[in-house]
Amino acid sequence: MATHLSYGRVNLNVLREAVRRELREFLDKCAGSKAIVWDEYLTGPFGLIAQYSLLKEHEVEKMFTLKGSRLPAADVKNIIFVVRPRLELMDIIAENVLSEDRRGPARDFHILFVPRRSLLCEQRLKDLGVLGSFIHREEYSLDLIPFDGDLLSMESEGAFKECYLESDQTSLYHAAKGLMTLQALYGTIPQIFGKGECARQVANMMIRMKREFTGSQNSIFPVFDNLLLLDRNVDLLTPLATQLTYEGLIDEIYGIQNSYVKLPPEKFAPKKQGDGGKDLPTEAKKLQLNSAEELYAEIRDKNFNAVGSVLSKKAKVISAAFEERHNAKTVGEIKQFVSQLPHMQAARGSLANHTSIAELIKDVTTSEDFFDKLTVEQEFMSGIDTDKVNSYIEDCVAQKHPLIKVLRLVCLQSVCNSGLKQKVLDYYKREILQTYGYEHILTLHNLEKAGLLKPQTGGRNTYPTIRKTLRLWMDDANEQNPTDISYVYSGYAPLSVRLAQLLSRPGWRSIEEVLRILPGPHFEERQPLPTGLQKKRQPGENRVTLIFFLGGVTFAEIAALRFLSQLEDGGTEYVIATTKLINGASWIESLMEKPF
Repeated sequence: MATHLSYGRVNLNVLREAVRRELREFLDKCAGSKAIVWDEYLTGPFGLIAQYSLLKEHEVEKMFTLKGSRLPAADVKNIIFVVRPRLELMDIIAENVLSEDRRGPARDFHILFVPRRSLLCEQRLKDLGVLGSFIHREEYSLDLIPFDGDLLSMESEGAFKECYLESDQTSLYHAAKGLMTLQALYGTIPQIFGKGECARQVANMMIRMKREFTGSQNSIFPVFDNLLLLDRNVDLLTPLATQLTYEGLIDEIYGIQNSYVKLPPEKFAPKKQGDGGKDLPTEAKKLQLNSAEELYAEIRDKNFNAVGSVLSKKAKVISAAFEERHNAKTVGEIKQFVSQLPHMQAARGSLANHTSIAELIKDVTTSEDFFDKLTVEQEFMSGIDTDKVNSYIEDCVAQKHPLIKVLRLVCLQSVCNSGLKQKVLDYYKREILQTYGYEHILTLHNLEKAGLLKPQTGGRNTYPTIRKTLRLWMDDANEQNPTDISYVYSGYAPLSVRLAQLLSRPGWRSIEEVLRILPGPHFEERQPLPTGLQKKRQPGENRVTLIFFLGGVTFAEIAALRFLSQLEDGGTEYVIATTKLINGASWIESLMEKPF
């Protein structure tokens, strides 16, 4: 059991077990010893549901990464390719299979498509003359992967670009399928709310899928009260701003991939006396970050400025606990102390790790450049000087700072000004292309198409109205003891989370005007429940809302939703699902055209 998946009101271990069962069933179909050839992108997501021990129990002896030419030698009966349905991967598989055929004793080949089989891919394998070599060609519907007790992700890296630039609804279909799986396991969700074009399409797909399964009425008592579907393009602002929570900053600076982070090793080297710092490790320090670690669960959602005091308090508590050994006199007391030792040592190791991470982050956050960038972001978000060329952005371009940083700031300015004056926009574009190269013209086009970077068209700047009505900027955000979600950005309250908060209380009718300004329709659907399954809420019992971000969500937004879940009088607990966990850099990068 993965305990970090079952601490909330919704036990996400149920989903993980269902997904693992499906994998075991497939492996058992391929009788005998096995080697798995992995599409590299899938190894991270799979690691969250099936450790190597599970695969080993089902006779998986070798694992390789999918690469061209011949497969490494393996004395096994079955070779299983686990891949996304992509044409370029089919070419590599064909190359592997043909070179195996020449090698000698026949192997049994199988292919597992994640999350869907694809006729196009099978046609490509047929054209390459290898389709007949596969005994099993199946799909493994890994739509939603549990990351933590309140967090699910599809880890679909291209979802935002597909939806908003390419009008490709594949990831929306997978989102709807994932939601149907959740309803099969946790009961029908009585009410669906949504905002945005993609949200409308996902709700329509769910309703259609439900109609197709009318015969099989779901008799599970509903765990979720509401589903809120939110398009990422309803709130383009939040991911562009620098996250200021502990987890958000780790992601901004080092990038968290499938709940793991790789950190510079020198901070984690054990300090030995008199070795003059020789033999420093060169391998990056890899740490898993989730709520299974007590200390991490306590500090991850705090504003970084509040983390130091927690760590120093913890250090005092731990050293006091170790001091207790001097007071243990009787055999019983000594035994008691020894039994607590593993937990205390784990706590001490955890504290050492997070102290090191906090030092690494502090080196960045106390730099002059970080402060200057944050100042500019906060001026834009609070509505200061958004309509003219910004001198800090000019300096960044002149000094050739990373292009993604420049694009994030220009897009942030554009979003906070409902577009830029043509003269300002042309100036930025010209500067960027002359400094970073004309091949980035396609990237600028993509950002424009996605609504991130656009000319101001005749209409007025609507952002000030949205900012005031939704109270997006709070001058007095309390970072140490927050009373409002704006603490996650030290002043800015994420628009997406404000919408969720207002939906819960007093309801969206109070903000009709703003909902009309934001892109896409807003809607409400009811899903009838079979008799006897209607929920009677106990006095003081919170509602459970599943909020699904179509196009990605940031760790700062997750922190803000967790903050709302923990409010005494909040009335709602949130479970968060998304197409992908993102930050501003990874999001902009997904929209960049790779130069040929």
